[in-house]
Order: sequence, then C-alpha cells, then structure tokens
Amino acid sequence: MRRSRLVVFVSSLLLALGTALTGAASAQGAQLAATGGYVALGDSYSSGVGAGSYISSSGNCKRSTKAYPYLWNAAHAPSSFTFAACSGARTDEVLASQLGGLSSSTGLVSITAGGNDAGFADVMTTCVTGSDSTCLSRIDTAKAYVDSTLPGKLDSVYSAISAKAPNARVVVIGYPRFYKLGTVCLGLSEAKRSAINNAADYLDAATARRAAAHGFAFGDVRTTFTGHEICSGSSWLHSLNWLNIGESYHPTASGQSGGYLSVLNSAA
Repeated sequence: MRRSRLVVFVSSLLLALGTALTGAASAQGAQLAATGGYVALGDSYSSGVGAGSYISSSGNCKRSTKAYPYLWNAAHAPSSFTFAACSGARTDEVLASQLGGLSSSTGLVSITAGGNDAGFADVMTTCVTGSDSTCLSRIDTAKAYVDSTLPGKLDSVYSAISAKAPNARVVVIGYPRFYKLGTVCLGLSEAKRSAINNAADYLDAATARRAAAHGFAFGDVRTTFTGHEICSGSSWLHSLNWLNIGESYHPTASGQSGGYLSVLNSAA
C-alpha cells in the first residue's frame, strides 16, 4: 500500500512538473515574441486556405485574417509580425522565399510544411477518383517518400531557420486526421478514410522526429481536431468542394481558431 501511494505521489509530482515546465516554455515564447517579433512560415495550413477573409495583397498565397498566425498576432501583439506562409508551398519554396523575415532577434517562429512535398493534393485526387486499391497504393508511395526524402527536406528548412533565427522558439505544427471513422458518411469508403488518417499519423510522426532533432517544439493538432473531423457532424475541415477545389480538405475558420491557434498558444 505504501509503495502504491509513493508511486502515485511521484507520478503526480512529475506530471505537475511537466505541466509547469510546458507553461513556462509557452510563456517564454510569448515574451520572446513581444520583444523579438513573430514569423509565420509554411504552407496553406498556415496561410489559412479554407478560412476565408483573404488578404488581397497576398495574391495566390491566400493569407487569411482568420488563419492562426494572424489571430496569434492580434491576441499577443508581438513587436513585429511577418506572415510569410503561402498556399502550395513545399519545403524548397519555404527555403527560397519565406525566410527573409528571420533574424537573430526573432522571438517566435511557427511553421507547417511537408504535406505538399509528400504529394497531399495528388493523394486526395487519387483517393477521390480511384478505387480503394489505387488509393492505398498512392498512399504507400507517399509514405515511402516520407521515409526516404522528406526528413532531409525538413532538416534543410529547420537548419536554415536555426541559422537565421538562433534565439527564436520554433513551433513546428502538424496536420490533423481528416476523417471520423466508424460512422455512416457519404463519399470515400471506410478503407480509404482509414488509410488517409494513417497517412496523416505517418507524416506527423516523421515531422515530430525531425523537429525534436533540431530542438524545436512540435504542436500536435490531432487532439484538438478530435470530434471535429469530416463525418463528425461538427467538422473543422472542408470536405470535397467541387465549387472551390482549393479549399477542400483544409481547416475552416473554426479549425484555425479552435484547432491550430489553441495548439500554438500551448506551445509558443
């Protein structure tokens, strides 16, 4: 009995310590941004495609005033804000055109990247138009890319961020699972939906490993999106939209604020 009580006490102490350290790191990130500025990098999940209210000057990058970087900036008022994320961006494009706002004084950096490199759009097109076997085969090809090539691509981006913003807290944010499984839902088969969810897990795991290797925080949005997947009845993700293909499978404004912003608030 005494041993059990001791284990419970130690476990509770460690949990409390971990929570305190996480909170301290988050507060530190916000303080760093207050004095050194915030730079938001990445692809359409960071630019806010699907959330509407696009900034006209951002053109095809489709940066939204309802995207999580814009919302974080409005809530925390960092000393400066560079919104460089762009729809369709791959890691090479992040390197080529998004790092200009970074400096040794930058306090906070957020980024989503890797989905376009892994062929996100082509995977979804194949799964929507093809058979179960064709869909699963295309996903296997994407997973092979995640194993063989994506880690090096992410390393290049993360190393460049560290070199240009050595004092910043960097938060790498992942991607949600798209579908709630085990429900009656029009559209893709259960086999396809399950495989797509597994692919998201696969990509997130690979991204989290590379982020940790560079000393960056990983923001996992899968928990915040639980209960808000497509087929949930309360989705924070657009399903296939033939009238606006570009917004398909992207977070809604609620997904940006309730999903992505909450994760950045916890990790920043």
